[in-house]
Amino acid sequence: MLTAQENELLCRVEGKAPMGQLMRRHWTPVCLIEEVSEPDGKPVKARLFGEDLVVFRDTEGRVGVMDEYCPHRRASLVFGRNENCGLRCLYHGWKMDVHGNVLEMVSEPAASGMAQKVRHLAYPTREWGGFVWAYMGPADNVPEFQPPPWAPTADARVTIAKAIIACNWAQILEGAIDSAHSSSLHSSDMVPARGDSAKATGSLWLRPSTDKAPRLQVERAAYGFRYAALRRPIQNAAQNDYVRSTVFVAPATALIPPNNLYNVANINVPMDDTHTAFYFMAWGHPSQVPDTDSWRKFLGQQIGIDLDETYRPLRNRDNHFWQDRVAMKAGNFTGITGFPNQDIAMWVTMGPIADRTHERLGASDMAIVEFRKQMLEAVRAFEAGAAAIGTGDTAIPASVCSFQAIVPKTTDWRAFDARYVWDSEQPALEPSYSTGTANS
Repeated sequence: MLTAQENELLCRVEGKAPMGQLMRRHWTPVCLIEEVSEPDGKPVKARLFGEDLVVFRDTEGRVGVMDEYCPHRRASLVFGRNENCGLRCLYHGWKMDVHGNVLEMVSEPAASGMAQKVRHLAYPTREWGGFVWAYMGPADNVPEFQPPPWAPTADARVTIAKAIIACNWAQILEGAIDSAHSSSLHSSDMVPARGDSAKATGSLWLRPSTDKAPRLQVERAAYGFRYAALRRPIQNAAQNDYVRSTVFVAPATALIPPNNLYNVANINVPMDDTHTAFYFMAWGHPSQVPDTDSWRKFLGQQIGIDLDETYRPLRNRDNHFWQDRVAMKAGNFTGITGFPNQDIAMWVTMGPIADRTHERLGASDMAIVEFRKQMLEAVRAFEAGAAAIGTGDTAIPASVCSFQAIVPKTTDWRAFDARYVWDSEQPALEPSYSTGTANS
């Protein structure tokens, strides 16, 4: 458990909150590229670290991320005209480009020179791996953009599901790095099966273990940590362990153990103290990664079916997350369709910010304890003048990855030759995993 003060330090991200300031030293996803794919298209509202933003693609295809509110009278630019390489406020016609330069002030006399004296708040941007990224830290020290470990090269296919979750980022992140919960919460979707690895179908992930009580081992690193959940495999349990190794990449990314076809990751972007943009990615070789429609259908994260047009889940606490008690009596463990929706139900019912002062943690919570300890140490060091964790020389090496495998007991998982799933042989896929145009 944490003290109330430690919980506040860990969770709060708005304004001058130290954790939010630490996170601003990283390039951060603002929205999906697909949301602003059209030049001169509809501007998109975004929110990061308690700050309201507008995102738009101009006539020449450049993406801007700016303060949502016009510098003149603070009307919302989300409703503005996106035209002729700038975003024009409807109120008095002020027009800004993607860099925050004021191009026109039609309500002001040309001779006033006011346009040259005003600059709107805009952030550096980059497009990569299906996302629009922004750097929201100090403007005089913008770091070079580095591809994230789940989109290491331009030829990697990245498929993304997005949901806006009404709770704090830290309890979502803790769920992502918690291997123990999958054996219960996701037991109807991650089904034990004989085999030598986890395998994916269009509706299930098959795992070669029935063990619900993993033994956890943690290895701390400068970028975060990785840990192994060791379980008894269905076959040859005397000689082998079934190892699922998860990687926490500070401040808010989890590299989840892959299946036989593709790699999995999520990133949890704090919108404010009590709302998080949750992104769940499948990535890898273009021939093996599900297309966007298939991935979102598999996860139960389809817009118009599971989510509204703003990516907010239609399942909620008031409608019991569409829980099917008849299905539960028939054998389904949760009665909730789509394993991210099972997670969301747990995260949201903890409250907007989980109260960690009344927890009772056990041996299977070792990764949770390490996450809290490391991030609290990191934010205190940052307050004292140290660089933000996971930046510069402390960024994650390209060789570090999550993995799942049957490993001989004589082999230390830390020394296991782990590699991302990437098969250029183009294996046959399940019919529901058709591959269309890559979303990258």
